[in-house]
Amino acid sequence: MNLKPLTFSARRLLHCRTRRANIISGGSVKQWSVHGGAARGTSVRYYYEQTQGADRIHPGSFPVRTVDLRSDTVTKPGPAMRRAMAEAEVGDDVFGEDPTVNELQKRAADVFGMEAALFVPTGTMSNLIAVMVHCSERGDEIIVGDQSHLHVYEQGGSAQCAGVHSTTVSNLPDGTFDLEEMESKIRHGYPDAHYPRSRLVCVENTHNICGGCVLPLSFLQELRLLADRYRLAVHMDGARLMNAAVALGVRPAHILRHCHSVSVCLSKGLGAPAGSLLGGRSEFVQRAVRARKVLGGGMRQAGILAAAGIIALTDMVARLEEDHCNAKAFARALLQSDPSLYQLDLRAVETNIVRFRLCDPGLTPEEFCQRMGEACGEEAESLGQAVRVLMFPHVGRSVRAVWHLGVSREDTELAIRKLRYVTQRYREESCRHA
Repeated sequence: MNLKPLTFSARRLLHCRTRRANIISGGSVKQWSVHGGAARGTSVRYYYEQTQGADRIHPGSFPVRTVDLRSDTVTKPGPAMRRAMAEAEVGDDVFGEDPTVNELQKRAADVFGMEAALFVPTGTMSNLIAVMVHCSERGDEIIVGDQSHLHVYEQGGSAQCAGVHSTTVSNLPDGTFDLEEMESKIRHGYPDAHYPRSRLVCVENTHNICGGCVLPLSFLQELRLLADRYRLAVHMDGARLMNAAVALGVRPAHILRHCHSVSVCLSKGLGAPAGSLLGGRSEFVQRAVRARKVLGGGMRQAGILAAAGIIALTDMVARLEEDHCNAKAFARALLQSDPSLYQLDLRAVETNIVRFRLCDPGLTPEEFCQRMGEACGEEAESLGQAVRVLMFPHVGRSVRAVWHLGVSREDTELAIRKLRYVTQRYREESCRHA
């Protein structure tokens, strides 16, 4: 095998990726403290399209800026995080000997106000592990919101992998659900052979489909009281828990005192390349280690990823407020642009997600996203620069836009300019065809 060309190509690839990351991030990462307070039918391919946040040259020879609002999972680690990963001290985490993983887990437990925490590869695995540990027998049952990520987007893993049945309650617009309805779903027939046994209630905070809504602390308190009455555990899918804590102005532990366990994602707004943390009591985490292993989540020298997680957890939380402010600015621009075209409750924009509906039957979410994602010379002449704004068609004839550390205030202003341009052009076309 000729190794020299392969080595050269690998180096060039690494150089290009590093250079692109530095351009996108501006070559620096702000330091913060965690305690500081597409055409129809092609939407899936469009959603996973590869993008760059920096300016590039369109084949038509005009500059194009891409603002990627599809998800906060598109974030890339900056130079400080990459250095920490490169310099991380590692060991075999399956043996419990990776010092960086151990440090991350200890810090996470302190932040959560829980006895222990476990580093796992993904949020989906973390939620599944929680279900497996809380529901010790096949045929047990969980109560979950009908619009929750765990129920809608995780492939029915509770049933598929754990043999655990789900019953749903209707999510309200703010991400909560009616506690009387929840109480009515609790099984009382066990150990009668006809019925499953209710063991766990799952909540999501912030709530994705509900537009990043933050669950009220009063709801969580009442839920915990009800769960305790029936000896049920409460698990929080807190993929964006840090967004909720920043929005409420409280420590994460203040929210989690109403829960038995939590899953927190490091690779969304916190900017790590991978990983989630599962928190709970020491006995719970000990059993979670076994479940992680059988699901294939036992990693070896995982300190390379855990080092990024430490930066995410300690330095990247307070800056989430910037994402919330940018999201609110875009939401206000939507209503100012054309209230008859875009439907949005501004009060519901609490964190980094903006979910809005299109009121004109002639403009589908797919077409709107296609228009926002296209760049043309006419736009460049009109605005001085062409902009591609990537969004995701969402449920209920809506569109979702998500802010993150890769989207600056300037990017948000460009997205607003693009929105106004698309709105004006659509109205002009509608008038011509009327």
